[in-house]
Amino acid sequence: MLATITTIELLDHASELGEAIIQSETYLAYIEAKADLKADKEAQERIRQFNMMKDQYEEVQRFGKYHPDYDQISTNIRKSKREVDLTETVVAFKKAEKELESLLNEISGLIARSVSETIKVPTGNPFFDNMSCSGGCSTGGGCGCG
Repeated sequence: MLATITTIELLDHASELGEAIIQSETYLAYIEAKADLKADKEAQERIRQFNMMKDQYEEVQRFGKYHPDYDQISTNIRKSKREVDLTETVVAFKKAEKELESLLNEISGLIARSVSETIKVPTGNPFFDNMSCSGGCSTGGGCGCG
């Protein structure tokens, strides 16, 4: 591909956008939450335990309910997952991660719509992804997309 002035300008703008995202409060909150999670020894131990149980659970899943430890391991994995999910630093990290994802999805949507209204952009939510339409429905616009 030949590099034209337009292509170089486009790459420069993309680089500037990336820098703006990295300097945003949303990204900085994400980095801080990630560092807090990594430094939380209790959370890391709970995650380690959950990952060990996940390996056991996958082994039990091969045989399903016929495995002799199926009920016990299934109960233990749910309890372990709940412990991880209720850990304060995990909750904060997941919230920051979701906010960063929303920011990136919004930016992707703005870029796509500036090119064309019919470009499909994944939102990260399958419910809403399936609701959008790019003119391919057979209702003749009756779904509101047309």
